[in-house]
Amino acid sequence: MSDDMTTQVFKEEAYELLGELETSLLELEDVPDDMDIINRVFRALHTIKGSGSMFGFEAIAEFTHEVETIFDSVRNGELPISKPLLTLSLSARDHIYSMLESPSGEGDFALGNGILDGLRDVAYGALGGTVHEQADSAEEVEGSTASDFSVESQSGMEGKSRVTKSLFQIVIKIAAGHDVDEKSLDPLLDELERLGEIRSKLVHKDAETWWDIVFESDTDSMSIEEIFFFTDIPVTVNVREVAREDIADMFVSGDEDDEDYDSGHVKKLGEILVERGDVPAEAIEAVLADRKPIGEMLTEKGVVSREKVESALAEQTATKQFNSSVKKTRKKNYDTASSIRVSAEKLDYLVDLVGELVIVQAQISQVVSSKGDPVLTALSEELERLSDELRDSTLGIRMLPIGTTFSKFRRLVRDLSEELGKEIDLHTNGAETELDKTVIERLGDPLVHLLRNSIDHGIEIPRTREAMGKSRRGKITLSAEHSGGDVMILIEDDGKGMSKEVIRAKAVEKGLLSADQDLSDKEIFNLIFEPGFSTAQSITNVSGRGVGMDVVKRAIDSLRGSIDIDSKEGKGSVITIRLPLTLAIIDGLQVRVSGDYFVIPLSLVEECVELTRKDVEEANGQQFVNLRGEIVPYIRIREWFEVEGESPPIEQIVITGLEGSRIGVVVDTVIGEHQTVIKSLGRVYRDVEGISGATIKGDGTLALILDIPKLFRTVLAEIKAAG
Repeated sequence: MSDDMTTQVFKEEAYELLGELETSLLELEDVPDDMDIINRVFRALHTIKGSGSMFGFEAIAEFTHEVETIFDSVRNGELPISKPLLTLSLSARDHIYSMLESPSGEGDFALGNGILDGLRDVAYGALGGTVHEQADSAEEVEGSTASDFSVESQSGMEGKSRVTKSLFQIVIKIAAGHDVDEKSLDPLLDELERLGEIRSKLVHKDAETWWDIVFESDTDSMSIEEIFFFTDIPVTVNVREVAREDIADMFVSGDEDDEDYDSGHVKKLGEILVERGDVPAEAIEAVLADRKPIGEMLTEKGVVSREKVESALAEQTATKQFNSSVKKTRKKNYDTASSIRVSAEKLDYLVDLVGELVIVQAQISQVVSSKGDPVLTALSEELERLSDELRDSTLGIRMLPIGTTFSKFRRLVRDLSEELGKEIDLHTNGAETELDKTVIERLGDPLVHLLRNSIDHGIEIPRTREAMGKSRRGKITLSAEHSGGDVMILIEDDGKGMSKEVIRAKAVEKGLLSADQDLSDKEIFNLIFEPGFSTAQSITNVSGRGVGMDVVKRAIDSLRGSIDIDSKEGKGSVITIRLPLTLAIIDGLQVRVSGDYFVIPLSLVEECVELTRKDVEEANGQQFVNLRGEIVPYIRIREWFEVEGESPPIEQIVITGLEGSRIGVVVDTVIGEHQTVIKSLGRVYRDVEGISGATIKGDGTLALILDIPKLFRTVLAEIKAAG
């Protein structure tokens, strides 16, 4: 793998870890004592540090190691989680991100040192000692050299680093004739714990005093033995590797007499004793005829002491736990390794190719239908089926849970509320709702602006909320859900809401409407989307410059979506965004008006009915149709787009539904379903009302895609204006 590719692999992994790190730090603010979250933070920092060192990002490795040292104290229960600690840790996360983005990989050196000094001050105040001493200790514990890591290639995932751990049995014996207090070994055992974790420790006193320790570490046996080289205590040390993470699959089944045994990965008790040299293999075979547990049988036969059986059982228990942990880790690694990263450019190109394939398939189907050949027809139908499956599968690859966008907003709300002196909780619902990758990417900035407005304009400061009888802490809810063929995103807050009078007065002042003009509540609220419109009394770092909401609306419109506002003064506001699932390919209903073809998104179509001349006459010129007792308004595409030609005696009304209302779209002929590859319109036609895009038909001609939500709003506005 080239250097550029390995660097890219490291960066992609680091970005994912930084995202997880930020999420975990924010979660710690709510549950500061949750050790699972603390361990997630530590693991993320440790992996970034180790991978950074391995791939040559030494500045990142050194900086991250300092932060990791602080969280090692947190993990050990020495340093409590506090708001200053989390704030500085989030700043450290941002600094690591900027270092990744920096061409040199070093970032702002002074800024990094300032963050580390702040972390040390927090730790010093809580621990009453120097953090540098802890850093030296942590360096011995974890190490930050590339030798701790191995590079794997699994299912196309290259450059993934991990620590390979082993389980050791350590037997420490006191030389004959010496009586040594157990506490004398404590300093040596403390040194041992710097290299890993003691899983069990048994002290025996028979003919001699000896310690039997089962120890888990990512080091080697020589490093363990070195701890005891320079001690004055007369000991002999034997270190034996019991299990290793990368060969655990080779272990044989365990003792069938042990009901708690998890089959696989664990040696039988007899095998452990034979391997240690404590019992000859012949003795094991001699006692297997008995039905008692093998440890008890061996003890009764006097083959081995009870202390040694207890030691072997301790090793077996530790091995079970170790291999269970390995199994979980392997499953997690397998789940990760079974997916691969693909660049967005390659994915976009794949979607473009599928789109062209869909067009060609439509052309083939059209040609085949004119031939009337049954063999060609069967092949064409099979091609259409495969084309549909390929389209759905490809678009499914592009679908991502919107929660990937939601998660980053917790940080925004936290930082901004702190800056403005407010107390705000962000609640999210429907994070698993999936949207096209492109829609999610382009949705980020509009959502950021809407959230900033809710925080700045909507939520009041704590003392104001208390005076109004509200909770000190404001609440913003960000939710997503599927609604037909669309996704609906809601941003709700329990703030002060919007004043219709203030909005109207500002609109009159700016000349957007006359003082006596009658507007509905919805129309008044929609005035805030006008360019340069702002009701803020002063300009702040957050808002007040009159730039933003019009940009938000244009961004939503460019996604073929809609945005609406509902607000109650003193109660709060709700902003509703409706977006299509994908911007690439949709199922559509193809219709014709004279010689022109149009496509209506099939997800909005409810039914098709006929419209006769008699129906028109009975309506007395009003564009309404009586649909099984329900009065449904309709719009004529011929009139809307000024299509030349006479209407046929019997027209078709396509009934569409949106937001609980229905309107009809009158066309000459309904042709049928059509798999529509959406093509953007050029600048000249981009702002044509009622058109959201175009598609290429099977014969190579164009069909315009109708913007039903836009037509919907226009028709309803005309009905309201007419009274």
